[in-house]
Amino acid sequence: MEQQEIKSVSIFTGVDREKFLQEIYPERRPAVLRGVPLGPCQQLWTTEYLAQQGGDKEVKIHVSTVPQMDFLRKNFVYRTLPFNEFVKRASEKKHSDFFLCEEESYYLRSLGEDVRKEPADLRKQFPNLAEDFLIPPFFEPDQFFSSVFRISSCGLQLWTHYDVMDNLLAQVSGTKRVVLFSPQDALHLYLSGDKSEVLDVDHPDLQRFPDFVRAGRHECELQPGDLLFIPALWFHNTLALQFGVGVNVFWRHLPADSYDRKDPYGNKDPQAAARALQALDRGLHALEELPADYRDFYGRRMIQRIQQRALCSRLGGTHDQEDVALSSKPG
Repeated sequence: MEQQEIKSVSIFTGVDREKFLQEIYPERRPAVLRGVPLGPCQQLWTTEYLAQQGGDKEVKIHVSTVPQMDFLRKNFVYRTLPFNEFVKRASEKKHSDFFLCEEESYYLRSLGEDVRKEPADLRKQFPNLAEDFLIPPFFEPDQFFSSVFRISSCGLQLWTHYDVMDNLLAQVSGTKRVVLFSPQDALHLYLSGDKSEVLDVDHPDLQRFPDFVRAGRHECELQPGDLLFIPALWFHNTLALQFGVGVNVFWRHLPADSYDRKDPYGNKDPQAAARALQALDRGLHALEELPADYRDFYGRRMIQRIQQRALCSRLGGTHDQEDVALSSKPG
């Protein structure tokens, strides 16, 4: 069996705005930034302090009987708790008060005030806590899109997905393992929308997902105070090794009108990409009017045009040129 290639994500220290923009950002690869000032949150954000400052503000959370949360199959439920009660439960391994079972797992991904229209913003949802967190000055203020509060139980693992905006994941407390995959390895990740169907990246079902081993795996373990730069379109899967608190900061690196203005989560494909995918679906539907041998022939011509006009000359996946060639061979 082919072995999956594993690479460690590069770690950088002494990173300021100039170093980030000149040396790290242009590479379009994940990077751990160690020692970047995040403000007093690192010292202050204990469970007691968080509960006190967040108070009884109600938050919508994910609750699951298993630590591997699966968005595609929805093996969790949404519930609402006062923030201080949520922090208490998420920091426990066994619960006296629970929804599903006494060892259930909890996950908070903060939302905007109007969840259908407004992106999450720590300054609006948790103004007291926002005063403790310093957003690194690695992008222009008008590029800012959202700051997402993330709190999870120990052992919680989130599904593999990609985002369409660049982001920084600040690990304020606790430790977290992050596994990432290059956008150029998308063909091996068995996508359903922006998410991978491969839930268990450590022990994948190779009967169902035999090509998954061809996706190069990039891995890091975030310590308290670390920042992880995740470029847009890089797939990522997170595993909380301890109860942890973090903040995700997203910003628009494409022109603002490239994005869907009605998307408060920032995970819808850029509008030009959405139109291209819709056009492709229409083209494939048109091919259904032809006999099988004609569909095969013109499908290959479509693949060739995509190869020539859309694929990057500098590819970062593990089997890039070979993958495209294989994709045009009979199944």
